[in-house]
Amino acid sequence: DPEHMDFYGTFDKVKEAFVAYAHNLPFYGFVVACIDHPVVAELIPQFQRKTVTYGFDVKADIRAVNVQTTPDGLTFDIRFNPRLIHFPKEITGVKLPMFGPHNILNSLTAFAVGHELGIEAEKIAEAFAKFSGVRRRFSTTGIVNNITVIDDYGHHPTEIAATLKAGRDAINGKGKGKIIAVVQPHRYTRLSSLFSEFCTCFENADEVIIADVYAAGEEPIAGVNKDALVSCIRKQGKDRVHALASPQDLAALIQKIASPG
Repeated sequence: DPEHMDFYGTFDKVKEAFVAYAHNLPFYGFVVACIDHPVVAELIPQFQRKTVTYGFDVKADIRAVNVQTTPDGLTFDIRFNPRLIHFPKEITGVKLPMFGPHNILNSLTAFAVGHELGIEAEKIAEAFAKFSGVRRRFSTTGIVNNITVIDDYGHHPTEIAATLKAGRDAINGKGKGKIIAVVQPHRYTRLSSLFSEFCTCFENADEVIIADVYAAGEEPIAGVNKDALVSCIRKQGKDRVHALASPQDLAALIQKIASPG
């Protein structure tokens, strides 16, 4: 995705950096690549290193199928390309105690790396059944009046959308609930270069609260701010969007719009 554009300047430079990284791998190294992403799929032929692909796509070496959401997380089967000689053709009933298709993709990378290191697929599956996740990645920080508070560091539109999709999957697994997204945009340059993407990444949120931009040392950019983002999100058909006046007002606003469940 177009990210860290303040450093790279153009998206083509980002892609060139990924290809250069692959070329710098030692001869015995390997690349693990998500074939679902169109840009990654475009770059794979340029890697010039052994590459193991993963994803939901039928062309993936390691492919997740039969995904089901439960109140406790996700279950799915994995089909392996026969060329992965250290793995069986399929393992079934893999359990992942977290939500969101992006976490399935993350888990497939572990299977890919494990294959190249000689770790049995069944052992990896057993470990994932006990995996509690990573701090500040869809981390539950508390439950009050049957309202679950989730903390996630995602600050790119793709990450925000993935986190909200995980929240929606969790709600669907339990049968009810709504999502209140509280977001502080990180850096004016990121908000500016990805403004359209930020406007459309809240599809799975029932209510959205936008705080002032965290500058991270940057100077403000004219027309790129909290109010502009709120206005743009509303234009996408989201009428329950709130501009947060100050951090001190957040608790009262949450109390006003949240409800048990």
